[in-house]
Amino acid sequence: MTARGKDSKRQAGVKDVVRAIGVALAVAAVVKELRKPSDERTWHGVVAGFVPYELRPPTIARFRERLWDPDAEHVLGPRVFGVGWTLNLGRVYALVRQAASSSDCTRASALIPRAGPGPSA
Repeated sequence: MTARGKDSKRQAGVKDVVRAIGVALAVAAVVKELRKPSDERTWHGVVAGFVPYELRPPTIARFRERLWDPDAEHVLGPRVFGVGWTLNLGRVYALVRQAASSSDCTRASALIPRAGPGPSA
């Protein structure tokens, strides 16, 4: 077997483990909700102590809040639907713009001569 074949089998094994963990967390979230009395079920929360889950039907407002919120504190947040985290693209965009503008200011200030003593004659 070639090295490439071993690597692809190893990658497939890692993907299978990650998929199994995701399914187990989703099942745990559903079980957690079903154990509550029906009037106390919220269908969103945290499972395994730190993994967020969102099992309510997605809405446009939640989609926008989770995927495009430049003012949010965190780059990762709960998914719109499912178990785990999603990338807040709005926050990423804001951070990139902030970094670009601060580096532009740094470059611009390097081009501006500083006021200092004039040439000595």
